[in-house]
Amino acid sequence: MSESSCYILDNGAYTAKVGLSTSDPKIVPNCIMKAKSERRRPFVGSQIDECRDASGLFYILPFQKGFLINWDTQKTVWDYIFSKECCPVNFNETPLIITEPLYNFASIQEAMTEIFFEEYECQTLLRINATDLAEYHYRKKQKNQCTVVVDSGYSYTYIVPYIKGKKYREGIRRIDVGGKVMTNHLKEILSYRQLNVMDETYVINQVKEDSCFVSQNFMGDMEVAKKKGSVNTIVKDYVLPDYTTIRRGYLRDIVKPDEDLEQQTLRLSNERFSIPELLFHPSDVGIPQMGIPEAIIHCIDACPEENKENLLENILLYGGNALFPGFRERVYNEVRSLALDHFDVNVTLADNPITYPWEGGKLIFRDPEFYSFCMTKEEYEEEGKTLAFERFDI
Repeated sequence: MSESSCYILDNGAYTAKVGLSTSDPKIVPNCIMKAKSERRRPFVGSQIDECRDASGLFYILPFQKGFLINWDTQKTVWDYIFSKECCPVNFNETPLIITEPLYNFASIQEAMTEIFFEEYECQTLLRINATDLAEYHYRKKQKNQCTVVVDSGYSYTYIVPYIKGKKYREGIRRIDVGGKVMTNHLKEILSYRQLNVMDETYVINQVKEDSCFVSQNFMGDMEVAKKKGSVNTIVKDYVLPDYTTIRRGYLRDIVKPDEDLEQQTLRLSNERFSIPELLFHPSDVGIPQMGIPEAIIHCIDACPEENKENLLENILLYGGNALFPGFRERVYNEVRSLALDHFDVNVTLADNPITYPWEGGKLIFRDPEFYSFCMTKEEYEEEGKTLAFERFDI
């Protein structure tokens, strides 16, 4: 068996990264959305780009708390992804790599395996954690032995240590803060301070992506945000989309009242950095857990003594939250201050934090051992459900 290409589906809770290994990945929202402006039509995946007015969008999500729960929704999105409209594929002749969450439930693994072999008539399937693909990608580039993978996505932030390409399970940590918690917190703060935006998840998510950054000195930035006039470099206006001339909002400097250009704006001040701060202090919203840098140290401390030095030198950050400006620097500075002085610390931000595991899938397909990691339809038909469990270890 030596197919020329492989279909890679990094099935995230917020977006699915998808495409053939011979092309570039497409990023598709992994949900169905309904808009107030077009009540009859559900928008599946990237169809949301065709929506005339995306205010008051209602989301139907396949994932809850990081696990695939809503199969009808997921299947609708998959049907769209595999159709001519998005990324067509013939699973009869193309192997599939699909990602699943860490510690996925057996029932979800069985259902997923069954759907791909029986409904989509897949012939060769590799179900794998996205952190495995990211680690493989990093290891092939860096030629290192140990890596700490930090995956900060929509539902959670996972910190996973790898020693010689294998997960070291005792060191895995999870923080219950991801993009969803931050967007919801921003909605609550803005609704309390100035404008009720509780129904505007889609727009406020864009506000977060366009405006927020990770502070390197939280109390210092708090002081700057209190200042009056041009010395306050933090306070900005976010021009909201009106869906006639403005399709996506944008950040701008504050204009004088007489220059106001009839656009609806949100005034953003310390929200710009206090929202991403949740990744470093989850207790700010009542989640009694440690932040990312502390969890990285905690994770490394649980690993064998002889690997600690190597792990500190190979910390990899990816996932949507890694896109916040200042994220890598803050993680590096805090891990550096928590680690022992005689150890070197190296924190790498993935080239493209969103598609990094997908690119790892591209590399793993070229691995001479690739087919030994996969399960085939024949094996599934012979052994059935018992085969559904994880068997990937390289």
